[in-house]
Amino acid sequence: MKTMLGRTLREVSAALKQGQITPTELCQKCLSLIKKTKYLNAYITVTEEVALKQAEESEKRYKNGQSLGVLDGIPIAIKDNFSTSGIETTCASNMLKGYVPPYNATVVQKLLDQGALLMGKTNLDEFAMGSGSTDSVFGPVKNPWSYSKQYRERRRQKPHGENEDSNWVITGGSSGGSAAAVSAFTCFAALGSDTGGSTRNPAALCGLVGVKPSYGLVSRHGLIPLVNSMDAPGILTRYVDDAAVVLGMLAGHDPKDSTTVQDPVKPFTLPSLTDVSKLCIGIPKEYLVPELSSEVRSLWSKAADLFESEGAKVVEVSLPHISYSIVCYHVLCTSEVASNMARFDGLQYGHRCDIDVSTEAMYAATRREGFNEVVRGRILSGNFFLLKENYENYFIKAQKVRRLIANDFVNVFNSGVDVLLTPTTLSAAVPYLEFIKEDNRTRSAQDDIFTQAVNMAGLPAVNIPVALSNQGLPIGLQFIGRAFCDQQLLTIAKWFEKQVEFPVTQLQELMDDCSSVLENGKLASMSLKQ
Repeated sequence: MKTMLGRTLREVSAALKQGQITPTELCQKCLSLIKKTKYLNAYITVTEEVALKQAEESEKRYKNGQSLGVLDGIPIAIKDNFSTSGIETTCASNMLKGYVPPYNATVVQKLLDQGALLMGKTNLDEFAMGSGSTDSVFGPVKNPWSYSKQYRERRRQKPHGENEDSNWVITGGSSGGSAAAVSAFTCFAALGSDTGGSTRNPAALCGLVGVKPSYGLVSRHGLIPLVNSMDAPGILTRYVDDAAVVLGMLAGHDPKDSTTVQDPVKPFTLPSLTDVSKLCIGIPKEYLVPELSSEVRSLWSKAADLFESEGAKVVEVSLPHISYSIVCYHVLCTSEVASNMARFDGLQYGHRCDIDVSTEAMYAATRREGFNEVVRGRILSGNFFLLKENYENYFIKAQKVRRLIANDFVNVFNSGVDVLLTPTTLSAAVPYLEFIKEDNRTRSAQDDIFTQAVNMAGLPAVNIPVALSNQGLPIGLQFIGRAFCDQQLLTIAKWFEKQVEFPVTQLQELMDDCSSVLENGKLASMSLKQ
């Protein structure tokens, strides 16, 4: 029982089939950890009764030899911007407090149909607008690594007290709640969303695998939209194989989302790659920016050397228009936000103010009370860019630049490159008190510098945790693949993951009563830090 939490999905599934553990026992263990790590603020809603009922049904299926598959009886978490039938869905905003959707998002329904156990809805930046998971009406999410043995030892800190620490570090965002939930072993996989890096960024800072699928591979139906043309459901797990299992379950056409692929998608099975000598790895020279920390730069270089030493061809490539991606993304993102947020008017659902002087006054007061400053700021920016006199100069130009950026990637992949290897973030996680010194827009522009362009081009990308920083915090690297070559991308990522053997979080809550979770926590045999 104690070793289950650190195992892969396939290993746990096998254990469930063999009766080594029951879905109810697994569910109760995760619920116990959710309570013990409540100070992380990873969850907005914990669906204990729902999860236990689902576990009971799963148990009956296993006893009758009618398991639904690898995910049957597996605890998962869902970011609180995916609609869940009968369960409050808030987007971490006053605007949607108390809103209970009448239907499930397609990705949620697919997971439930496979027998997954829903542990709860996770915290995020309000309406997924942010890169730290600090702008939630329910308060910021704390990175589990803030309380890890590795971080405390290197900082020479005493074990934490819930109200006395001020050195905790951010999870990244906006899917920080999902990342913290997986990192703290309260579930085996979690859904995030990724519009400009919101799954890969927290994956990097929390030491997880974070997958952003090709645009259109996975349905967005029921994901409360931020930027329709860039949003993608993301997957957070501890192992690449686990992410591939979940992606295989979610991928495919959805008649409720016209942007999804038309052809059926076969389940993902990742072959064990032993020979990388036929691969060509591209290193974009534009990603070597002055702000990149020396630790990340060094690990990036060593990762490239690792591929080269194993016979792969490593080439420097150019994405000449990538330097415009931040400005371009800001214009397009805020423009779509302004359009999407118009539905929150106080009439149909969500918050409604008490003012009844006029419809216009009610609209204005409702939106002022319901949205935080970040959301209101993006709405204002977007409406400015969409004004008749500005539309051609801003929105249309940004769309043209977006096409140039997408073409840069096409040209690189057409030159023979299989995947791109880049940093995911500029540095490891920073302390919360340092992070909030900058405004949201500045932070997002800095933190998503390596991830935004992937969304504009609709490509698949994955963060792989590589090593710990000098402070004992995770650092990740990003692999970017060709559109709809998600399986190839994850196959290469799996090979890389095996080489680096990233250590697991050594949380006090885990070491107290299930220390053998750490049996899987081998410290890198081929550490890139060496």
